[in-house]
Amino acid sequence: MARAALIIIDMQNDFLDPKGWFAATRGADVAPLGRVIPTINAVAAAFRANGAPVIHVNWGVRADIANLPANVADKGSACGSAPGYGDAIASGRVLVQGDWGADSVPQIETSPADIHVAKHRLSGFRDNELDQILRRLGVDTLFYAGVNLDRCVFATLMDGCFQGFDAVLLEDACATVSPAPVADAITFLIRLLYGHTARSDALLSALAAPSLTGDTA
Repeated sequence: MARAALIIIDMQNDFLDPKGWFAATRGADVAPLGRVIPTINAVAAAFRANGAPVIHVNWGVRADIANLPANVADKGSACGSAPGYGDAIASGRVLVQGDWGADSVPQIETSPADIHVAKHRLSGFRDNELDQILRRLGVDTLFYAGVNLDRCVFATLMDGCFQGFDAVLLEDACATVSPAPVADAITFLIRLLYGHTARSDALLSALAAPSLTGDTA
């Protein structure tokens, strides 16, 4: 645990809240995304208790999206047919850093010691400081949780592997609005090519073991 960190990805109002971007403009059923919140909170609490970093990696774009390539902006707006990054909707500007949509949902528990990193791509490792933070902390193993599994979680996990970080996906701490076979394919690829998958109950049991806590009772 001295060399591990928990990466919590995109547990944000614009993705999870019914008034947010995903539900209000894309018609997404966001209820499944919120169901992983208790699991994420439990894992995050265990990481903090063991002195391991908890890092929230959220979309947080510039209001003028000046650093977003055309392909990113186009995909975010369905090629201009719907509101995209930085656009104003009823709840505010979409995923703009500092605005409501980019904030983590209030149900996600945080600590003053948690680290918050804004991202500007599907991958949390591009055009920001995440890599440098992890290296400064001496971290080499990343545990991943959040949404959407087949989009930003997978992209960040892959990119982290390309950067030299070992990966463990917490299957029951991730969710997606995509069909179930998509999630199955992602977990298959992670096990085959990128790292490992685990469930939170097994991890929490391991973190509570006497060898980690120092408890000899």
